[in-house]
Amino acid sequence: MTLANAFLLYPFFFLFFVYLVIKFNKPKYKNLPPSPSKLPFIGNLHQVQGSPHHIFRALAQKHGPLMLLQLGNVQTLVVSSADLAQDVMKTYDHVFSSRPVLTFPKRLSYDKDIAFAPYGDYWRQVRKVCSIQLLNAKRVHSFRSLREEEIDLVMQKIEEAAFKNVEVNLSLLSISFTNDNVCRVALGRKYNEGERGKKFKSIMKEFTFLLGVPNIGDLIPSLAWVNYLNGLNARLEKNFNDIDSFLDEVIEEHIEKKKVMIDDNDGCENEEDFVDVMLRIEKDCTLGFPFARDSTKAIILDMFAAGTDTSSVSLDWAMSELLREPEIMEEVQKEVRAIAGGKLLLKDHDIEEMHYLKAVIKETIRLHPPLPLLVPRESMEYINLHGYDIPAKTRVMINAYAIARDPLSWEEPEKFWPKRFLQDGSSASVDFKGCDFQFIPFGAGRRGCPGMTFAMSVVELALANLLNRFNWSLPKGMDAKYLNMEEGAGITAYRKNELVLIAKPHY
Repeated sequence: MTLANAFLLYPFFFLFFVYLVIKFNKPKYKNLPPSPSKLPFIGNLHQVQGSPHHIFRALAQKHGPLMLLQLGNVQTLVVSSADLAQDVMKTYDHVFSSRPVLTFPKRLSYDKDIAFAPYGDYWRQVRKVCSIQLLNAKRVHSFRSLREEEIDLVMQKIEEAAFKNVEVNLSLLSISFTNDNVCRVALGRKYNEGERGKKFKSIMKEFTFLLGVPNIGDLIPSLAWVNYLNGLNARLEKNFNDIDSFLDEVIEEHIEKKKVMIDDNDGCENEEDFVDVMLRIEKDCTLGFPFARDSTKAIILDMFAAGTDTSSVSLDWAMSELLREPEIMEEVQKEVRAIAGGKLLLKDHDIEEMHYLKAVIKETIRLHPPLPLLVPRESMEYINLHGYDIPAKTRVMINAYAIARDPLSWEEPEKFWPKRFLQDGSSASVDFKGCDFQFIPFGAGRRGCPGMTFAMSVVELALANLLNRFNWSLPKGMDAKYLNMEEGAGITAYRKNELVLIAKPHY
């Protein structure tokens, strides 16, 4: 071939190369959901600065309730309406029931927990264990005496502060109460005193932080090395080792306790804590698959993650909203005190007829869902949703916060108005148990939170006693209208500033 002929072929090869590039880089899916404009490499990450649920809500108001974001390498579908949430969590629940692989939760949970486990046989089995063995209504009811003992201790602490005329840090008391309650239920005893108690609190605080901290390696894997520079990988390994060592000690204590029992039938079922139940399941081998020690540890950690922060956060927000609405505070206290009939300590059975109190709690978690974006899901296969192509392995974020403030579903959605759940109207019959998709603080479908009954029993008992026994105000005559209602940064939507109040006994 002559040089001239070779030059004549160059345009042909060039055009063929361009054709191949276009063909193989052509998007596989032509009709993806609406998306904000994005930058190379980082996608829409530059637009997610601050609280994600607030940012996602603002973006959804511009781009629609089904919105696709490119967060680094991760395609993320954001759902912001009740109808679409129902599609994801009910109609097509079989497609959207898995979880994305998140490095820090995977490591901290031994890759064996229930909350972050991918959908499959293992998840189905441990979900059954939690629902039937640990968190069924009968077992939750069996823990009532523990809850009542712990709330009595809280009341005594507040009484002492009131007698001394000193301020009450209700945020710290709420965390201490929920933590001690979960400790007794899950581990059989409290870990709140001495050096061991101090270390335990430090470990669990770090654990909660690492579950929610943004991890660039999950979004842009090529930048995972950054976590070696910022110290997150070192903190992760240290926290995992601390947790593992602590849980080993707890489990050994339970095993030794069983060995020294003279009568194997000494402990009846309602005296078993979660560790006892899990060790019994390990020994029985009746699940159809080997239930390893790491699974026991992982599920115990799930109970802490789900049962501590979420309950204390809800108590904080409920008291905050009531302080800002003194007429509602007066009305709910009137109901609680009428049913209490002068009793200083309310018990579980006293709360059954406190309908206004329960409406206050529902309205609180509507405005302030403890986990505003729920736990992320992942699509297991391609699906066409409302005419849009949703590829397999798409991460799905359901904005429970935005859905609970959607004016299409709620009258005056920004207003704290508990009576919306009591009066005749579209909201009166709405509940958070997973059937009403405009109100999903605990999720719904296969991946709904199995600890809902446990969490609500704690919040109801605590709030009823706080309102029955004391009158509340802000320090130094501060007007409650100016109470700071900002949220802190984290996986749960807690108050940015601790709630410090003045309590006066009501006798």
